[in-house]
Amino acid sequence: MEGNMFYWVFWLFWIYLTFIENKQNPYRTKLAAFILITIIVSNSYFFIGHYKVFLGGLFLLVTAYWEISKEKMNSIIYYSICSLIVSISYITFQLFEIFDPIWIKFKREWMLAILIGCLSCLLQKTIKGRLLIVVCGMMQGDIFYAYIVTGLEFPYEIGAFGYLNVLSLTALLLSGWSLLEHAGAVLQNFFHLQEKAKHKSS
Repeated sequence: MEGNMFYWVFWLFWIYLTFIENKQNPYRTKLAAFILITIIVSNSYFFIGHYKVFLGGLFLLVTAYWEISKEKMNSIIYYSICSLIVSISYITFQLFEIFDPIWIKFKREWMLAILIGCLSCLLQKTIKGRLLIVVCGMMQGDIFYAYIVTGLEFPYEIGAFGYLNVLSLTALLLSGWSLLEHAGAVLQNFFHLQEKAKHKSS
């Protein structure tokens, strides 16, 4: 099934937010609704000239832009630079895949997700910041990549399931990394408290 990775990951996030996440979390309902809308519109598309644009990718991009616009001007500039770096990396990977496919050693979606995930971790400290630059950067990259390959007479769909699959894998990897970071901080605090207790007792 086309887009099966996207559906699995996004439904997993939606189930977690709806049934498991603490109901006191102010972002819980908004995130669950956002994920559900993305799933619903993911298979819808329209044409801009000869470009086929899927609503799922466009909805994600517009929402990410809206969230970034709420930040201070310095943060908006930094988000823009980070998104541009992600876009360039996304386009470069795909162009290399066309012109020299032999270096793709395992499934391309995983390679691209790991590359974008590592890059976003270097550029942003928070899970929110990482996800925002990934959504913006990848979708912007998808638009520019479509422009490039259309000139080479390759058919390409903007924001289609190929993009959504990589995005969902990247989001999954970033969520897992965020959990590990949080667990590391909790363990560090725990051992620090134990050390303090030992010093007091001695």
